Amino acid sequence: MVHTIVNAPDDPAKPYVGVSAGGFYRSADDGESWRALNRGVLADFLPEPYPESGQCVHRFVVHPARPEVIYQQNHCGVYRSDDGGEHWSGIGAGLPASFGFVIGVAAGDPRTVFVVPLVGTDERVFPDAVMRVWRSRDGGESWEPRSEGLPSPVYFVVLRAAMDTDPVAPEGLHVGTSAGQLVHSADVGGRWVLFAESLARVLSVSTAMVI
Repeated sequence: MVHTIVNAPDDPAKPYVGVSAGGFYRSADDGESWRALNRGVLADFLPEPYPESGQCVHRFVVHPARPEVIYQQNHCGVYRSDDGGEHWSGIGAGLPASFGFVIGVAAGDPRTVFVVPLVGTDERVFPDAVMRVWRSRDGGESWEPRSEGLPSPVYFVVLRAAMDTDPVAPEGLHVGTSAGQLVHSADVGGRWVLFAESLARVLSVSTAMVI
């Protein structure tokens, strides 16, 4: 299943695609052919833990200001590539769990990254039943939990496409939950405000300016 496809900001004819149980790929010819780019990404559910392809990409993001830098939340960890996906490095040290679905990067700062860790593949809930959005201000080298204003205790998840940063207000961040809540931060994830709590299951969140 394809979960994310992104036109590269530096060259729209060379898009990226992330596939669940398939891996990360890039095309050099506008989608006519694809090359696997999974070096360094773990797939611990396969006989070969670092195969050429078969990794499970949950979500990836590319910042337009630094298109060579890509962040990925994978089934088996959180990763960053500094060379357009040619090589990947794990950046999950300091997080309470390696598993999660969503990842985001601040519109105003390509080194500010957000993830929402879950206990694991068999327990897809927040650790300690506390909703936390973990933030890194240094490209994943270190992480801090942010939960002020978020609901707790909770037993739901944040799904793959249910986070979006705000290109109009660069410090804005929006997150939806599988239980129908929508929360917003106006200060890069520092504090949160509950926008809605009676929605249907939130599968996707996106921001846009209406003129």
